[in-house]
Amino acid sequence: MVTVAYSTRFEKTIKKIKDARLRERIKTQIVKIVNNPEIGKPMRFCRKQTREVYIPPFRLSYLYHKRSDILVFLCLYHKHGQ
Repeated sequence: MVTVAYSTRFEKTIKKIKDARLRERIKTQIVKIVNNPEIGKPMRFCRKQTREVYIPPFRLSYLYHKRSDILVFLCLYHKHGQ
């Protein structure tokens, strides 16, 4: 079973979201990621060991350690706002 953790930046961003439909889409994507952690697009260069899933208009970034079976949700951000 995958151990799930959340970064403080991710938790702060989720608390700020008021749109109920967007929150629901984020929750469904989190469930999909927990069930299959390798579903996201692998990142390159300085973000090498992370993965991303697109939830319009945001990106959900997470880290998955295969050996220790740990899943860490890093941040939810808008691509042009970074």
